[in-house]
Formats: sequence, structure tokens, C-alpha cells
Amino acid sequence: MNNLDKTYTALLQDILDNGVEKKDRTGTGTLSVFGRQIRHKMSDGFPLLTTKKMHWKSIVTELIWFLRGDTNIKYLVDNDCHIWDGDVYKNYCKYFMDEYLEKNELGESYRNSLRPYPIEEFINKIKTDRMFAFEWGELGPIYGAQWRRWFPGGVDQIANLINDLKTNPDSRRLMVNAWNVGELDQMVLPPCHYGFQVYTRELSWEERVTYYETSLGRLHFVPPSPDALNARNIPTRAISLMWNQRSVDTFLGLPFNIASYGLLLEIIAKEVNMVPDELIGNLGDVHLYSNHIEQAKEQIGRELTLEERHQLALPIWKEKYGPLADMMVPTNIDNTPYKIPTRTREPYPLPTLNIFEPAIGKKISILDNLHIWSPNCFIIENYQSHPTIKAPLSN
Repeated sequence: MNNLDKTYTALLQDILDNGVEKKDRTGTGTLSVFGRQIRHKMSDGFPLLTTKKMHWKSIVTELIWFLRGDTNIKYLVDNDCHIWDGDVYKNYCKYFMDEYLEKNELGESYRNSLRPYPIEEFINKIKTDRMFAFEWGELGPIYGAQWRRWFPGGVDQIANLINDLKTNPDSRRLMVNAWNVGELDQMVLPPCHYGFQVYTRELSWEERVTYYETSLGRLHFVPPSPDALNARNIPTRAISLMWNQRSVDTFLGLPFNIASYGLLLEIIAKEVNMVPDELIGNLGDVHLYSNHIEQAKEQIGRELTLEERHQLALPIWKEKYGPLADMMVPTNIDNTPYKIPTRTREPYPLPTLNIFEPAIGKKISILDNLHIWSPNCFIIENYQSHPTIKAPLSN
């Protein structure tokens, strides 16, 4: 069941109906509401929106990059992920002249004749020139740095979280924070999604049996006993994740955030042998940029007319009745066994996620071996979606 797309498009409509106009740091302008929430049961499917096509590889690549503790975009660029290109390029353009002048003591007239690389050439230099990437590809101590080596002390919050989940799963301190006030001024962009908390609960015997049978794809005439489930290492706990977000680019950013934290929940659950349960997003300033308004309306869609629905039904009837199809389409097509869309962007069923371990001959941890795990290990299956809706990114 896909309630996620309906919740998301309802949020878009909420902003259109109730948003107030606000200025923002990019100069684009927004429609904004405050204080909203997204909830999704992971058992309903993986939370990848279907009302527009999502670029799955970029979502996976960025999350692996965070978990590696990386803050330089070279890994992203090498894996064809360009989410952060605009932020690092803006930083490069801002500091290029002053840095160059200070290092070389050049005169003002010569300084004015200098020009930074165009963005396409800049990104190519990041990919091909390691020294250039080292100097200009850094974003400062953003998510990866805070998750894996919080300063001061170099605290690895992710490793601590995994250890606490294994040793004290009922703790109310299962949290990771990216909002390091002592380092905000060193970041190209302060964290938008600034922290997350996980919560676990014990599974009932019935839930464990259901999980076991679902994972095998078959039912048992005699359900296995608790001891039999334990012998097969069937999880005893469910785990949920709630993230907090101060600023939400609802059209471009939020769909990525939902899928990214859904993937993070799946990875953590796999690490500690628990069942992914609920994904929750607490959202602060929830906005649509002024140049995303028409795209949001397109994704929300509109109700189809009866004539349009008949046209969608015709291919089904032609396959069944051949040349008589035009006469056989019923007046009330909802009274047929075939589901005919009612809106221009009717949600599809949510896809499923499969995690394939690297072929190295033994079972390995994801978080301890991120140099081995690649985006290709995380496969989305049965993903149907409507076409991509393009929109400009505001940096």
C-alpha cells in the first residue's frame, strides 16, 4: 500500500494553500509553512516516491559518502552524484579571487583579469586532478564529519549508536547529531537535517513468524517455535528512525531525505539484526521555492475526466475484446476488475530494497567496510514511477 506519495503530495498542496511568502538566503523566494511531519511504515514498501522518477544511485551514493565520514565531493563526482556540486562551486567562486591574490601578491588590475573555471570544467578538474579536488572540493565539517568524528574528541557517533543498540537497545539516548555549534561557521552549508534518533521494541512471536515466513516467501503448516526462530537468527526486535530537519526544500530535497533515511534505517537494522519498522520525519520550515510552484502542481496532478479514463481503459479492452473494444468499455469503469487511474499522477505500489553483499566469500559489516560496499550493492526492485519533473536547484 502506497500512502507515502499521498502524504507527500498532500504536503505540497498544504504549502500551496497555506504557505506564506518568505525571503531566503538564495534570493529565490519561497512559500513556507512551519512544523509538519511525515510517517511511513517500512512494511508498506521502500519509501521511494513514485509520482516522479527518483535518481536512486545518487541517494545511495550520498548516504555512503556521509557514512564514510567524507566531506570532499570527489567521491560523489567519481560516482556520478552531483547533489553538492552547486554548493562547493559557489564556495570556490566566492574565495577564488581573494585566495589567489593573497597567495601570489598580485596587483588589483591582474586580479580583475582572473576568472574562475566554468562549473563544468571545475567539476571535471575535481574528478581528474586530486590536488585540485583536495584544495577546492571540501565542504567543511558537514554531515560525514559530525557523524563519524565529532569535534572535539573525534567521537564516532555511528559506531557508538551501533554499540548501544547491541548492548542497551531500550536506551532513550540512541541519537546522532550533526548540529555542532562550534563548527557551523566552517561548513559551506549548515545541516538541514540536523539529527536523528532510533527506537527499538521487542517483536511478538506472531511478528517474528510473519517476518520469517515473508523472508522465505512461504507459509508453514506448523509455525516455528521461539527456539526454532532463535536457531535461525530471526530478529527479536523492530527498529524505527526519526529525523529532525530545520529547513526543507520540499520539491527537490525532501524526496531524497525520505529515501535516504529509509536506506539508513535499513542499513542500521541489518547491522544489528532488527526489523525496520517506522520512518518519521519532523520538519521545521517546510517550503517550496518560487520556481518550483508549477512543478509541484504537476506532481500533485489533477483528476482525470471520464473521457480520459476511458482512453486509458481502451488498451485493456482491446486486448480482451479486439475490434469491439470501443463498444465494450463500461460507463462506470470503477465497476470493473481493472484499476484505471483517477488522477494524472496516480501513485504506483512502492518498490522493495535488496541489499547484496560484496562477493568476497564471507559475511561482512556494512559500516565497518564502506570501502568495499558500493552503490551497486543496494538494489531497488519493482520500481514504477511517473516521469521525472525537472526543477532548478537553489544554492
